[in-house]
Amino acid sequence: MKLERNEILKLEAYLRKTFNLDTIEVRQRPQKDDSAEVYIGDEFIGVLFRDDEDDDLSYNFQMAILDYDLKG
Repeated sequence: MKLERNEILKLEAYLRKTFNLDTIEVRQRPQKDDSAEVYIGDEFIGVLFRDDEDDDLSYNFQMAILDYDLKG
């Protein structure tokens, strides 16, 4: 099911409040309508997926942390 603009704005507000970080942005994905991309500034950090199976709406945030990112 499609992730609507009003949902994206609510998710962005939630993430900003939860992580106390005003530079988090949630952006609609160019080729997908069931998920959105999450950025901190210009850096892509993960994907938010809408899950409405079994009449239970939830959102899943997926973030990959690469080994070389930990060596910085």
